[in-house]
Amino acid sequence: MPESEPGGEHPLPAAARVVVIGAGQAGLSVAYQLQRRGLRAGVDLVIVDRGPGAGGAWQFRWESLRLGTAHQVSDLPAMRDLGISFETADQSGAARDVVAEYYERYEEHFGLRVYRPVEVISVRELAEGGDLGVTTSLGELRTEIVVNASGTWATPFRPLYRGAETFRGVQIGTPQYRSAQDYAGKRVVIVGGGTSAVGFVLELEGVAASTVWVTRRTVLFAEEDGATVSASLESRLAAVNRQDEAASAGRVLPSISSGTGLPGTAKNLAAVERGVLIARPMFDSIEPDGVRFADGTFEPADVIIWATGFRSELAHLEPLNLREQSGGIRVENGRVARNGRVFLAGYGPQASTIGANRAGRLVAMQVLDALRRLEHPQPEAD
Repeated sequence: MPESEPGGEHPLPAAARVVVIGAGQAGLSVAYQLQRRGLRAGVDLVIVDRGPGAGGAWQFRWESLRLGTAHQVSDLPAMRDLGISFETADQSGAARDVVAEYYERYEEHFGLRVYRPVEVISVRELAEGGDLGVTTSLGELRTEIVVNASGTWATPFRPLYRGAETFRGVQIGTPQYRSAQDYAGKRVVIVGGGTSAVGFVLELEGVAASTVWVTRRTVLFAEEDGATVSASLESRLAAVNRQDEAASAGRVLPSISSGTGLPGTAKNLAAVERGVLIARPMFDSIEPDGVRFADGTFEPADVIIWATGFRSELAHLEPLNLREQSGGIRVENGRVARNGRVFLAGYGPQASTIGANRAGRLVAMQVLDALRRLEHPQPEAD
């Protein structure tokens, strides 16, 4: 995609009215809505992305992950105009390849000139209440509005546990996982109560010498049929509402998976029946050759996989001082309370692919409103 090559025919502009950071689900959704309403990609609207190619964080996921077993991937707005949809996509191929292909076709079809690979180092105010300066790996970029859609993949969360630094084996997070064969014959401890952890346990069955799955909370598998579907939907809505309340109050965002349960697919339930997907309570400490549980039992381990979730990647926004005393960033419908020129897309309740897609139009409309206010500032009341 030649227009994406920052050193090629279209170098990164020095200024734009709006800069979108990140070209995953949230970033592309907002960019499409802004372009549809008159902003020109590469001129008024600049989209930068750190990845080497299209696909957002999906391009970095492990090869064995398939669309049918991953979190639901929703279509980008108007994606069916291209004759493609994730509902009808090939589920036998690697999810990372399918998503990358569809996103690339989407960018090309709608002319969303994504500049990549571009690393955003920092965002700062150029003057109090004035334009923003975006420092990137390719130089400076001046803008009126920043839409941050950098996601979470680059900031996996690993809790601190006593003795972790003494472990003689290998410790990795979800982004470092590539293939079960990498751990053939190894004794593996998988930490985490989400779908990634479940996927790792199932993939390592019969490949690793042993697997031990540990979680901080009790694991529930929500069956998606009959009387249980209503409870499952209610739990998901409740989890999203908790995220929304935390974002609106400026608190640190709670975990989504802790309140939604895990999918009770036939594959998962069968693994529960044969004793593979049985979680133990979290261990108490880590020792050089394994983990020690609160009851004193010891589990030897060569590998610890921390599938313990992610945090929003926001370090590049630190110069703007957006955080509240409670530790979070106060956001309402994508707009940051402490700076009306900054918007967060795919943050909090928008973080799922469904949420990010639906929020694209809402964030875009607010961005356009902010631009109009900057063009025609209202006089201050006496």
